[in-house]
Amino acid sequence: MKKYFQFEELGTNYRREIIGGLTTFLSMAYILIVNPLTLSLNSVPDLPDAMRMNPGAVFVATALAAAVGSIFMGLIARYPIALAPGMGLNAFFAYTVVLTYGIPWQTALTGVLFSGLVFIILSLTGIRETIINAIPAELKHAVGAGIGLFITFIGLRNAGIIVNNDATLVGLGDLSAGNTLLAIFGLVLTVVFMVRGVKGGIFYGMLLTAVVGMIFSLVDVPSSIVGKVPGVGSTFGVAFEPIFNDPGSLMTIQFLIVVLTFLFVDFFDTAGTLVAVANQAGLMKDNKLPRAGKALLADSLATVTGAIFGTSTTTSYIESSAGVAAGARTGFAAIVTGVLFLLALFFSPVLSVMTSAVTAPALIIVGVLMVSSLNKIEWNRFEIAVPAFLTIITMPLTYSIATGIAMGFVFYPITMILSGNIKKVHPIMYGMFVIFILYFVFVEGH
Repeated sequence: MKKYFQFEELGTNYRREIIGGLTTFLSMAYILIVNPLTLSLNSVPDLPDAMRMNPGAVFVATALAAAVGSIFMGLIARYPIALAPGMGLNAFFAYTVVLTYGIPWQTALTGVLFSGLVFIILSLTGIRETIINAIPAELKHAVGAGIGLFITFIGLRNAGIIVNNDATLVGLGDLSAGNTLLAIFGLVLTVVFMVRGVKGGIFYGMLLTAVVGMIFSLVDVPSSIVGKVPGVGSTFGVAFEPIFNDPGSLMTIQFLIVVLTFLFVDFFDTAGTLVAVANQAGLMKDNKLPRAGKALLADSLATVTGAIFGTSTTTSYIESSAGVAAGARTGFAAIVTGVLFLLALFFSPVLSVMTSAVTAPALIIVGVLMVSSLNKIEWNRFEIAVPAFLTIITMPLTYSIATGIAMGFVFYPITMILSGNIKKVHPIMYGMFVIFILYFVFVEGH
């Protein structure tokens, strides 16, 4: 095993890898709590039960997808990178696809499945490099930052810090309300942990906030910590149902946009994470990523697996950098993280204490981390600034990640042509221009 994972070549050992895998798990364990609440639309009152996914089933699907994905990455690509259902992608799934478009969550899972299958094909061919090179780096960074703002907006809304205002659309909420104060306390506490460099600061912040909430009777005390693993029957295999029962629902431009958005965000989020973590671990060679194809294949297999279990797109986590900082250098650390996600299946009762007020700080902090890509955009070039800014600002203001992506991809060819940079626009971008024009006409226009 030491030889397979190249322990000697990379100067590591079992102890460092285990500590690194544990650190990564603690840094991203919040997804076990946030993802079920997001996909069940916990923060949206008065929704029909048919629109909500069962949080217990999603908890199991999240843990299994993270476990399988992380183990795939460790065994196939041998990178110290863990996977789990992605933040941003789960928000797009719940708030845009299900809540805004009115697409059943069963069909949305089919969209995730299709995007994963396409990703596998792209990972087994050279097409992925062509697509990556076709889309300008500025738009990739803008998408990441826009999703960060969108997630932060959701967190502020769930906390009651930002509320509906009929006169100005949004306004400041009642900061004296109990749950809002609890969320503010959690935010401050999490910021302290993050600033002090505490590993797993987001996770610990949620746990301590939940404890404080129970002390002040704002959160119900769970009957137990360890419990029976919830059933996953309500979500397992559901992604296949629309294919056989309602294939017509999959033959729409709206569904195509959903699949493309899942694919696009996962594709470039994964590529960015792989490069960032591999560079931090000193695994880059001649500015290239060894075994990149295997890493992308592991990621795409994880997405397909997650869709079958019943969760949104599974992707590589930038929190893996915390494990690398703790000493992880090989895929053995990712396998350790995967095993810990399996063990987490027995702690489902803690879900009941993770209310919107408790999880809101995590969403806000994740948003802060994601907007760091803003400094990589050439704001002094107006032809770049316009599509980048419209991508970023449109996501939170329209409550739609897809609309933000569409806005940027429509304006980019226009501003580049007008600025005399027509030769710098890849033909694929013109194809995307047409697709997103159709998106605005046939999806957003109705």
